[in-house]
Amino acid sequence: MTTRNTTITVEVEDPAGTFTLREICERGECHAEFVIKLVSHGVITPVNEAPNAGDWAFDLEALARLRRAQRLQRDLRINLPGLAMSLDLLDEVRDMRREVDRLNRLLANFMAD
Repeated sequence: MTTRNTTITVEVEDPAGTFTLREICERGECHAEFVIKLVSHGVITPVNEAPNAGDWAFDLEALARLRRAQRLQRDLRINLPGLAMSLDLLDEVRDMRREVDRLNRLLANFMAD
């Protein structure tokens, strides 16, 4: 009997909504100052370019990056510029792994034919 492992990756193309600065702080369990610092260092990006932080809106991806940034800062004590670079590199690794998986599936299908 052969065991076959299947990995399913789901990407949310159109998240259901956005979060205000207050809502992302509540969901991320952090202060607005921290979120504002993350935005200023390019760690997370609001979906709109409002000059006033109170008018910013954040998507689901920003919330996920906020949580990853918190874990990196807590566990590895990485400073804010380091967080931005680390998260960008982690995103790049994730994208490359997805591409390798996609190419491996194509190759497996090609070899099966």
